[in-house]
Amino acid sequence: MKSLTYLTASLLLIGVSVQSQAASIYAGKAKAAAVCAQCHSIRSKSAEAPFPPLAGRDEEYLETALKQYRDKTRVSEIMNNIAGSLSDRDINDIASYYNRLEP
Repeated sequence: MKSLTYLTASLLLIGVSVQSQAASIYAGKAKAAAVCAQCHSIRSKSAEAPFPPLAGRDEEYLETALKQYRDKTRVSEIMNNIAGSLSDRDINDIASYYNRLEP
């Protein structure tokens, strides 16, 4: 009986983990649309988006770059200001969202 309780609890935790993962992608999509997409577009370069698109980029690379911009160890006046307002959770959500998009 005890093992059944542990198994049930484990399955519930896995379900919560999957749901929180999905929620972070939605949060990343909302944040990317509000903050990133104006300059980077979503999927392809356009006249309104002068900087490279981020769709399909490596998640770890995006997280590292955004944290470096936020901490001003990577210098870009625009990106330092934008990333300066992002929390670690925001950065993780945005990187996760862009990584899952097809370029």
